Amino acid sequence: MIYLDHNATTPLHPAVFRAMEPYMREQFGNASSSYRLGRSAKSALEASRKSIAGCLGAQPDEIVFTGGGTESDNIAIRGVAHALRSKGNHVITSHIEHHAVLNTCQDLEREGFRVTYLPVDSGGQINPDDVRSHIGAETILITVMLANNETGVIQPLSEVGKIAREEQIIFHTDAVQAVGKIPVDVNELSVDLLSLSGHKFYGPKGVGALYVRRNTPINPPFTGGHHERNIRPGTENVPGIVGLAEALLLATGSLPEVAQKLTGLRQRFEATVLRKINGVQINGRSAPRVHNTSNMSFQSIEGESILLHLDLKGIYASSGSACSTDSPEPSHVLVAMGVPAGTAQGTIRFSLGKDNTDDQIDYVMEALMEITARLREISSVRDK
Repeated sequence: MIYLDHNATTPLHPAVFRAMEPYMREQFGNASSSYRLGRSAKSALEASRKSIAGCLGAQPDEIVFTGGGTESDNIAIRGVAHALRSKGNHVITSHIEHHAVLNTCQDLEREGFRVTYLPVDSGGQINPDDVRSHIGAETILITVMLANNETGVIQPLSEVGKIAREEQIIFHTDAVQAVGKIPVDVNELSVDLLSLSGHKFYGPKGVGALYVRRNTPINPPFTGGHHERNIRPGTENVPGIVGLAEALLLATGSLPEVAQKLTGLRQRFEATVLRKINGVQINGRSAPRVHNTSNMSFQSIEGESILLHLDLKGIYASSGSACSTDSPEPSHVLVAMGVPAGTAQGTIRFSLGKDNTDDQIDYVMEALMEITARLREISSVRDK
């Protein structure tokens, strides 16, 4: 198996499993219980909160544990929008957001909010000046992702954050595809809310966190107990949270060497593809990207056909976001970048991980050359 779909999910790091195991067995207490077993769980919970805060440049009481990135996005966007509705009803986002953000914003529109969707250039980046030009008296929230899940393109978030701070507008970022891959500091980015998910950096699935800067107005979309600063009620997933903290600590600690390794692998992979296979374009190549992501469009071939043939060879990649693979429509991200629909349909996302090797990339390269040649031959015969 050669796994090149790390933006969809990552394997659990063995050290993360070891950190989690005691809290699934002996130390299984509810963190809200007052006896010793509960206090032990509470201690692990707060130690994890402190560790995660330290990795992000935040304070421990600014970390809210959630069920993952989508839930974090929903709490942030709905929570702020509803808390500030008496002050305004305008939200600014971009056309290339993950559906966790786009669908939430569209839902707000059905409630009477007004949403501005910012365009991106051919490299996949928004223009911070567009953010400033769309701010009005009714603007209450800006939500722009840090790194795109399909192309890996990094947005100019620090500049947007400065604008939001100057205009005193709440600023949220979906950083699910950035945390653990690039340095992320909430103060350098000037964000008020930031979403992350454990399974994107070798942690467990079903657990994430939301950074909420102190004094940020937010109406919890859920009701229940008094957990997590009354923002996310429900018994905390202590094993998952311990795993989340351990995974983030490991990812940030090894980030320089992993980034260097994967940058080299990706650059060699892309250079070889462009040299040996005709009719290929790499989307977002002109912009800064996270080091592991390569989004390639193969002209005159369906991306799903390539994926099926790669799968037969034990190579796992994707045609875009794992959350929208059943959609027949071309990627909304690529369309926003100006990629023609036909070209977008022939796109494969390769997202590398820390355990990928040069030999694996060589094998994938040989497989791609064979597969694309065969599919184009079939296509040319069919079109005659």
